[in-house]
Amino acid sequence: MKKSRRILLIVFLTVAGLLVARGALARWVITSQVKAITGMPLQIRRLDLGLFRPRVVAGGIKLFNPPGFQDKMMVDLPELSVEYDLPAFFRGQVHLREVRIDLREFVVVKNREGKLNLDSLTAVQKAKEAKEKKEGKKPAEKSNLRIDTLHLKIGKVVYKDYSAGEKPMVQEFTINLDEEYRDITDPTALGSLIVARALFNTTIAGLANFDLGALDQQVRNLLKDPLGKAGRIGSETVDAATGVVENTLNKLKKVIE
Repeated sequence: MKKSRRILLIVFLTVAGLLVARGALARWVITSQVKAITGMPLQIRRLDLGLFRPRVVAGGIKLFNPPGFQDKMMVDLPELSVEYDLPAFFRGQVHLREVRIDLREFVVVKNREGKLNLDSLTAVQKAKEAKEKKEGKKPAEKSNLRIDTLHLKIGKVVYKDYSAGEKPMVQEFTINLDEEYRDITDPTALGSLIVARALFNTTIAGLANFDLGALDQQVRNLLKDPLGKAGRIGSETVDAATGVVENTLNKLKKVIE
């Protein structure tokens, strides 16, 4: 009897140890990849592990703005689920078979000094650097990340402009985006994709004077097929930004006349 209890205790402690190790690994994967894309502080309130399946669900995720912005939160992400390849981690690779991002709210803020929180994102900074150096057509740098399938949902995008006066100008855009992408190997391009798709069906780029064109090549490089979905999205974002500017100019002309 004592021997059986001892065996059961060993089995229990082994399973518990494995779950703790998997939990630490899952948290590291999520936080490290989000940090690589954004460079912003991150909070995860809940982490659920699949007992018999290599899957983790993170809940209550908040991405915060850097100092100097009146609003604390940039992104409200109620749920992020990841199905991962455990053996790949022991080979130094981050292979994620499926990633589901359910982004409830994306908040774009212009502070009193006229600075945008978007410009603090690592993905945006790298995209702008690539454009300035005319390196956009070069292949993306190799990374150890690979995502087989990405499901991206974005509910609402909010724009707050604190440079306009004492009270911020606030505009909300419900976009209800629901899209799927495959074979992602560049975390910077992934960040560019999320920002571009969040702003595409809004007038925020024009209102905030944000250069969506800087994200264009990063988004095009997201998929191997340059004429595929990512390429079309890149062109659409530039066209959308151009259309916003043209509409604004036409309205001004009518007012003057």
